[in-house]
Amino acid sequence: MFEQYKLPYSNDALEPVIDALTVETHHDKHHAAYTKAFNEAAEKAGLSNKSAEEILSSLDSVSDPALRNALRNNGGGYYNHNLYFMTLAPNGKKEPTGELAEKINAAFGSFDEFKEKISSLALTQFGSGWAWLSVAKDGSLVLSQSANQDNPLQQGNKPIFCIDVWEHAYYLKYKNLRASYVKELFNIVDWAAVEALYEKAKN
Repeated sequence: MFEQYKLPYSNDALEPVIDALTVETHHDKHHAAYTKAFNEAAEKAGLSNKSAEEILSSLDSVSDPALRNALRNNGGGYYNHNLYFMTLAPNGKKEPTGELAEKINAAFGSFDEFKEKISSLALTQFGSGWAWLSVAKDGSLVLSQSANQDNPLQQGNKPIFCIDVWEHAYYLKYKNLRASYVKELFNIVDWAAVEALYEKAKN
């Protein structure tokens, strides 16, 4: 059974960047609904014994189009939101260090340039979707954007950080000002969590 990531902080802990009502709506309702629907679809497809990564990396093996779509949307919603919430914290590590910092500098020029590039992807994603930092098969870092609940697993990459640009992630506080939300989000990213995901993804 796939379990929703449990927040290690209260719903108001990310304020003023993200308000308590947004966290409650986003995590306790949207994310919970994706988790429930993903479990139902995975059971129906006979895939409950597989990991979310395995399912989302091999959707083409599901022959039923409706079931494949349910796994894609709800599995993506489950996996993407788990990653999103686990890399946020009220008092997290503000910048990457060590190997991840070196890889970011090598791939994108500097940490500030990385933030500019991934922010641009988040801002130019038309409609609902995500911006991603992932580890490619060759170990390099890559940036991408995806619509709806798609993610880099479908291209064979392993995501380690994401920016959710579905309106439910920011609209209660920021209204239509997506750029303000994306800029402020970096104040609550926990780079220790991203580094831990990087260590797992590179192996």
